[in-house]
Amino acid sequence: MIFVTGDTHGDYTRFKTDIFPEQKEMTKADFVVICGDFGIWDTSNHSKYWFDWLEKKSFTTLFVDGNHENYDILNNYPIEKWKGGNVHFIRPSIIHLMRGQLFEIAGKRIFTMGGASSHDINDGILEPDDSNFKKKKARLDKQGKSMYRINHRSWWREELPSEAEYATARSTLESCGWRVDYIFTHCAPSSVIELLGDGMYQPDALTDFHEEICQRCKFDYWFFGHYHENRHIGRKYVLLYEQIIELPAQL
Repeated sequence: MIFVTGDTHGDYTRFKTDIFPEQKEMTKADFVVICGDFGIWDTSNHSKYWFDWLEKKSFTTLFVDGNHENYDILNNYPIEKWKGGNVHFIRPSIIHLMRGQLFEIAGKRIFTMGGASSHDINDGILEPDDSNFKKKKARLDKQGKSMYRINHRSWWREELPSEAEYATARSTLESCGWRVDYIFTHCAPSSVIELLGDGMYQPDALTDFHEEICQRCKFDYWFFGHYHENRHIGRKYVLLYEQIIELPAQL
């Protein structure tokens, strides 16, 4: 079985047994996929507790990365191979599906491409080694401006893929003839975000790349998070937030 859900932001309580009772019939050979913003934030005891809690679940947790991940921590995990693609093992059954990878999971061919642009940084990015950092932060706080981030503390430029990651993704899709069963990402193609947020979300290099994929690739369904809604868009695009759905039975 494969289930899929949206952003967790480090809150895994939706996987409590009374909320997600389907897990009673699941084993580690069954999977729950989280479409980005999984919650790799720090190395605190709080994070370790919840990773250990999730590891004890009957199923295996998979996730693509979002824009709210600590990439200094995430990219420090060793890269390993799993079911045909590159991954990071956070725990033996908590697995980060890396960008531009192809996996054979539960008999399905799955392409993954994490990352997204933060849309909550209108007040700018502060550099912690700036000699005026404290003054700038105090000024923003005094003005009531909360939509700022601090580089390597609450924002990472790695939220968007590198040119090498785009090249890897294209090579991966070429290798399978641009045909997969499912696509898991954090953000959506540019043509899809036009239907979301009343103009709040703007296209960028990654959404344009996703647009290229949706024009060239044949796939059954594309699942993504990021926009904090539960919504089926057209026939193939599924935006998820708190909802957990089983594939393919509930589509």
